[in-house]
Amino acid sequence: MIETPAQYTQRILHYVDGREPTAVQAATAAALEQLTDGVSPADLRKRPSPDRWSIGEIVAHLADAEIVIGYRLRLMLGSPGTSIVAYDQERWASSGHYDLRDPRKSVELFRVLRDANLALLESLDAEQWAHYGVHSERGPESVEDVARMTAGHDLNHLRQIEQIVLSV
Repeated sequence: MIETPAQYTQRILHYVDGREPTAVQAATAAALEQLTDGVSPADLRKRPSPDRWSIGEIVAHLADAEIVIGYRLRLMLGSPGTSIVAYDQERWASSGHYDLRDPRKSVELFRVLRDANLALLESLDAEQWAHYGVHSERGPESVEDVARMTAGHDLNHLRQIEQIVLSV
């Protein structure tokens, strides 16, 4: 079943209910390192099924998503009301050769990018948290909304990785 943008948003935000979004984000890199530690390179690249990403592909996706998130935040802060273009994650996975990337390097890239994005979020004043962009599929989203979506996205993918690790 393909989700609508509203269904996706609802599902992702549900993961972060009752949690502080930046605290969730701050814990993600360590959780990724812990989940992948001791997993063989072959198991990191093994897909649980032909239509589901491997751990390595998920981590590569998280690293690329962190680039996008950082860019979007900076756009919204510098030009409130700006247009935010959606992207096709499956095409990015294919064209970006997620299956060939070194999963451990993807975790490290994610960690560095996340640290930079968290430092930016921590520097914002209350007014800046309300700055927004207009997402091409989901409509207006504030910096605060993006922080919540990012945390939920993290939890979604951490859960997927946990399930794969348990099956290898």
